[in-house]
Amino acid sequence: MSKLWGGRFSKATDAMVHQFNASLPFDQRLYDEDITGSIAWARGLQAAAVLTPLEADTLVAGLEQVRQEFEQGTFPFAPGDEDIHSAVERRLTELVGPVGGKLHTGRSRNDQVATDFRLWVMRAVEQLQLHLRDLQQALIERAEVDLSTPMPGYTHLQHAQPVTWGHWLLSHFWPLVRDGERLRQAGVNAAALPLGSGALAGTAYAVDREALAQALGFATVIPNSLDAVSDRDFAADFLYAAALLSIHLSRLSEQLILFSSAEFGFVQLDDAYSTGSSLMPQKKNPDTLELTRGKAGRLLGYLVGLLTTLKGLPSTYDKDLQEDKEPVFAAYDTLCLTLPIMAGVIRTLTVHPERMAAQLEPNLLATDLADYLVRRGVPFRQAHEWVGMAVQMAEQANIPLTALTLAQLQTITPQFGPDVLAVFDFATSLEQRQAIGGTAAAALQAQLARAKAVG
Repeated sequence: MSKLWGGRFSKATDAMVHQFNASLPFDQRLYDEDITGSIAWARGLQAAAVLTPLEADTLVAGLEQVRQEFEQGTFPFAPGDEDIHSAVERRLTELVGPVGGKLHTGRSRNDQVATDFRLWVMRAVEQLQLHLRDLQQALIERAEVDLSTPMPGYTHLQHAQPVTWGHWLLSHFWPLVRDGERLRQAGVNAAALPLGSGALAGTAYAVDREALAQALGFATVIPNSLDAVSDRDFAADFLYAAALLSIHLSRLSEQLILFSSAEFGFVQLDDAYSTGSSLMPQKKNPDTLELTRGKAGRLLGYLVGLLTTLKGLPSTYDKDLQEDKEPVFAAYDTLCLTLPIMAGVIRTLTVHPERMAAQLEPNLLATDLADYLVRRGVPFRQAHEWVGMAVQMAEQANIPLTALTLAQLQTITPQFGPDVLAVFDFATSLEQRQAIGGTAAAALQAQLARAKAVG
């Protein structure tokens, strides 16, 4: 079959140019969207009296037969197929005859591919949302089990203040909520119909674009034909949402890698989500987490690559836009594998509360000591300085902060009273933080309930 655009050319396309130009190896996954869009277009042409009812019915029946061949894995690709659109039209014409040539009336591959791609992104967002919600549910389930299990909290990877394991797990739940909203918005942004814009100037036939949008599940119609065929903001939105989601998964992975190390020992990965060493028999490596961390760089690269492609395009449709789909497809495939694996990692983690408790050292309560002074009327900045002096005193004496006597503390300030030693209690410290988002039992329960309502 000749090229869809071959009439004005006097010689065949060079074989290497055909290979360079072809997008079929990756855009064939748009077959369902392409057929769905073509059926809607055939009905639109029928409504505009461009096709007879019999012609439209013939085209629709032929397109459904083509769809069935794809679904059964029997679709016969031809050497001349350069993209999914030409492959579908070529096969349609083989099945229904010359009337197949009428399907492309008033339509360009420019608005056709934009429509297909938007439909695919809308469906991809729905599937990723399912995977994302499952991971969120896994975090909620595990947080509820150890909601109040004390552990050290960290800033700069140094001991900071006591928190709980459930609180820590939920700290990774809320970024996923934001990721879900970004994905949802990417789907909303994709749900604008370009079909009927032609190559760039709009279609010359009286096709009802509002009816097309309704038939295909789009929320609105793009009002400018020039913008319609060039806009790939929705693809960039999808890749931004995917990249930021991967960064959140990477941060979760990084901390679990640390927490599963011998130096921490807070958690142990299940054997099903670990690998071994080809040399060292004792090794149990967190490769699933390391790969999740590593793939974040790839997804970030997909976003930067597409934005770089888009930044200098001078007109409506340029062939550069063929580079839009591979990064989006790859990001989707990566997340469809990564999200269920991370859910499995979370659900099968073994938590070691005793190792967490062993790291609850006195300096974690230094802020509580400052708060004690504040409650006695001392300005916080002064309290901060005095507690810093107490920490230094304990370090110089090579003893824990809690081993300082009342007499020693009162050499710093008489504001330290006989009741000061009651500050050094981790349960009390956790319970002091009762504000929304804090570590008190009631605050944790409220946060868990809110997470369940969201997730």
